[in-house]
Amino acid sequence: MTLDAAATVEAVYRADWGRIVATLIRLVGDFDLAEECAQEAFAAAVDQWPSAGIPDIPRAWIIQTAKHKAIDRIRRQGRYHEKLAAYTNSGLVRDVAEPDDDAQEIPDDRLRLIFTCCHPALAPEAQIALTLRTLCGLETDEIARAFLVPEATMAQRLVRAKRKIRDAGIPYAVPEKAELPARLDAVLAVIYLIFNEGYAATRGERLVRADLCGEAIRLGRLVQNLMSPGPPADAIGLLALMLLHDSRRDTRSDHDGNLVTLGEQDRSRWNRSQIAEGLLLVEKALRSGGGTVAVEAAIAAVHCRAQRAEETDWPEIVRLYGVLERLKPSPIVALNRAVAVAMVEGPGPALAILDRITAAGELENYHLLHATRADFLRRQGSLAEAAASYERALALAGNESERRFLARRLQEVRSTGGTDAARTAPGS
Repeated sequence: MTLDAAATVEAVYRADWGRIVATLIRLVGDFDLAEECAQEAFAAAVDQWPSAGIPDIPRAWIIQTAKHKAIDRIRRQGRYHEKLAAYTNSGLVRDVAEPDDDAQEIPDDRLRLIFTCCHPALAPEAQIALTLRTLCGLETDEIARAFLVPEATMAQRLVRAKRKIRDAGIPYAVPEKAELPARLDAVLAVIYLIFNEGYAATRGERLVRADLCGEAIRLGRLVQNLMSPGPPADAIGLLALMLLHDSRRDTRSDHDGNLVTLGEQDRSRWNRSQIAEGLLLVEKALRSGGGTVAVEAAIAAVHCRAQRAEETDWPEIVRLYGVLERLKPSPIVALNRAVAVAMVEGPGPALAILDRITAAGELENYHLLHATRADFLRRQGSLAEAAASYERALALAGNESERRFLARRLQEVRSTGGTDAARTAPGS
């Protein structure tokens, strides 16, 4: 396979898998069939593009090829005539062209299917998990991490959700515009989790998956436009939060892919246009009565307003995390509040917060809990205990950039003079 063809197949897969599957589900009305035929179409591209040439519109070629494979599957299964007739009558099976955003009420296949999958007949967790897996291309373990549950548990949820859709005859139908607000919370949660996986990838060499961050921001903008005039405060706040976090993308790792902590990042390289837009959106969301996402965006805004790390208003961040805990208590919020408390009051009071989180048991297999504890212990000079916590965090971490960071910290506390490493909180 030529390099250009191989690179193009990989690029289309990474950038467009979700949109391709979303389009195919709309065309054939079946989750599993859409996924399987998309995979077969990519395999066909690997075989054909080196000799036949790269098509002018690679994504459309993949969709068209997958659609034909789906029809062949239906024919082989003996259901061709009735299903094809049903699809033809419904107008779903048609030639694939580049999407005409102005012609669609929801102007994007992936966003349209996200709204469709967030069906109220499914439990909220199932809506979000199924959408992330099928339309957004996240693997089961990545979704499990987002929900803080074992991978096997998440796999069972996904199977049950698909079974319920099939057995209950839940239609793959785009909701009417009047139905969109009832599904908005789940849709925003999906977009948020796509961004989170991009911001701190579960596995792989890179800390950040820019493709997922960019896609989440794109979807966030589409939702705002879709719900205009007057998009809900949570939609505004989510876009603000993503822009502010993403503004630091290029500084969160060095040229070798090693994690750079928040306090050590080169703030002159932060994306100031994204920050400016994000700050305006934060104010708009808060004026509109924004909830938890707006508060999270306000926390990100405090960081982005500080020209230097030592100028960060940590007491304000502690206060905002207190607000967030009252609005939506969770162990993750408590963990992040502990980091802020450590910056204001020192590691001792922050360790007391971690003790309460640990006692509850929900984050026992969450590597950042143990990494944070290790950092606090290191800062107060308890190096042997810090080493044990770093070892636990290292055993749980899957991303190679994070693993290298943790390994370096572990080596520091094990070596003579490791106490000089206490400079910043572990956040990035």
